[in-house]
Parts: sequence; C-alpha cells; structure tokens
Amino acid sequence: MNIMLFGAPGAGKGTQAKFLIEKYGIPQISTGDILRAAIKEGTAMGLEAKKFMDEGKLVPDSTIIGIIKDRLSQEDCKKGFILDGFPRTLAQAEALEVLMKEMGIALDKVISLNVPDELIVGRVTGRKVCPACGASFHVEFNPSKVAEKCDYCGGELITRKDDNAETVIKRLGEYHSQTAPLFDFYQSRNLLVEIDGTREVDDITKEIFAILG
Repeated sequence: MNIMLFGAPGAGKGTQAKFLIEKYGIPQISTGDILRAAIKEGTAMGLEAKKFMDEGKLVPDSTIIGIIKDRLSQEDCKKGFILDGFPRTLAQAEALEVLMKEMGIALDKVISLNVPDELIVGRVTGRKVCPACGASFHVEFNPSKVAEKCDYCGGELITRKDDNAETVIKRLGEYHSQTAPLFDFYQSRNLLVEIDGTREVDDITKEIFAILG
C-alpha cells in the first residue's frame, strides 16, 4: 500500500500516519526525517545535502529525490510506505512520478486532510510537546492528565518556538501557494481523495481505512 498524505501543518497527518503504520505495517517517510538520517549515516546523497545546508542554501530537488530513492529502496518499503510532507511543489511531484516509474512502483492513493486555516491556527498555537519522547498534546483538545507533564514519560511539556499564530499563518500561506497545483495534478491521475479533517480522529481514521480497503 503506497500512500501519500496531504494536509497543512497541524491538519492531523502525523496522527493518521500512526494508525496507518499500525494497520499496514509500512513506514512513514517524512522528508525532514530521511534527510537527517541520510546526513547522519553519511550516504552520498546525505553528504551532498549537508554541503548545501552548511552553505545556508536550500537542498535542491534532485538531491531530495535521490534521498527518497535511497529510502524507497530499503527493505521495509517493500510492502508499501506513507509519504508525508513530500512533494511540496509541482516540480517535485513530477520528479517523484518519474522516479517511481523507474522503480516500478506507483501510488495507490493521495489522501488530503482538509482543515480550515482558522482551525489549524487554534490547533497549533495550543500544542504542547514532550522533547523527551516526542508525544504531542493540546491544552484544549488533548490535554495531558497532569498539567505540563507528559502522560507517557513524565517529561516537562514545552511549546515549540514556531508554534505561534504569526509563524503558523505564514506557513499556511506557503503551503497553499505551493501545493495548490498538486491537487489538480493528482486529481487528473484519479488518485486524490479529499477528507474533512475537522471531525473526530476516529471517524477520520475509519474513512481512510474504508477508502484504502
């Protein structure tokens, strides 16, 4: 099962990805995570990416695609994968399509979690995370049992520096301008399914499972 998750920052992609991982036993592939892993492991593509980052430049699409190719070639992707946060632009989508054809694989579904911007701002600005184990909470929608303490490891919860309204609104603007053309791209390939991401988490999960079959 080869799945792509779309959605603005704070739309709930990470939450749904966890359920997909549990059900299908496939890995979640986040560009940021595989970029960091490639650099840490010292792969050829990782070293190339590090060179650009050290110079304060954006990592070019060709390098990102190379890192994704390396990741999709690994054993745990044989049964499928969940792409999260990539592609972000039409050029990346086109390059990914070429890569996957070369590798003899194809996407099964592109699932977009649609949530209004004003709701996302409320979700993100109330977010609390545990730096120790990575667990995420929300002061209103998903509070921890003990204030400012992680339910899982007891660590002190923090608010990320970029979890403020001004930063979130800027990121949402970038998301909409960059990803808008991707909806038409995947719609034309009969892959895109849009889901109302404002409902209860369990209801969203059930709909995704029903779509994937």
